Amino acid sequence: MGKVISIANQKGGVGKTTTAINLASSLAVIEHPTLIIDIDPQSNSTSGLGIEPKTVTNSIYEVMVGGVDIESAIRETEMPFLDLVPAHINLVGAEIEMVDRNERERILLRALGNISEKYDFIIIDCPPSLGLLTINSLTASDSVLIPVQCEYYALEGLGQLLNTIKIVRQHLNRDLDIEGVLLTMYDTRTRLSNQVVDEVKRYFDDRVFSTIIARNIRLAEAPSFGKPAILYDASSIGSKNYLALAKEVITNNKKFLKKSPALSEQKKG
Repeated sequence: MGKVISIANQKGGVGKTTTAINLASSLAVIEHPTLIIDIDPQSNSTSGLGIEPKTVTNSIYEVMVGGVDIESAIRETEMPFLDLVPAHINLVGAEIEMVDRNERERILLRALGNISEKYDFIIIDCPPSLGLLTINSLTASDSVLIPVQCEYYALEGLGQLLNTIKIVRQHLNRDLDIEGVLLTMYDTRTRLSNQVVDEVKRYFDDRVFSTIIARNIRLAEAPSFGKPAILYDASSIGSKNYLALAKEVITNNKKFLKKSPALSEQKKG
């Protein structure tokens, strides 16, 4: 069974989609079969992997609202070992359409079915809100990775996110864990970045990843070319940071990955 990790933070501009795309692509580069699910109506993970959202016929919207089999929504990407379930602008109205559905918080969980058996990792790019789409993602996930930018008010709103995680644990998914807190947009030139790092580590202790994502122009440029940073410029500091994060995630899940059929097949090969 693959590890399902939601990338979540209701605060915008924290590097959530950048993390989803580049963590998933880095895991794929290390030859771990990985699926990224774009559940954000902005569809930035979809376009950031070279797929124009307007051309998508089967997306996560059709899966969650229309009952379409998720297998038919999976798209291959430019990278081996990396697949995508794209998003579409129709997701904007999905929460209203799902509100009267029975067990509406578990729609994504049921839709995933046995798909996780095909992948070592499933990465879900959540919208910047704590609405029904994010609740569905957390309910369907084994863990949540929280990006926090190294800027003023970095911890603002995190209490609300942690409270939502607590509620999901109590009522929907008792096994939901925090995969880790990821510091993003780190600027070595500023005292503020270092202060934020210290503050976040005091608050979250050992839940903070050792890897810190530096502010990097290549990370910002790559989505406009429809590529993850590792394809756009593998030598960039951003690419190296996310590759280090992927290795950290793999190390933290070694016991889990020993059970992965996909990994076992790779070892046989």
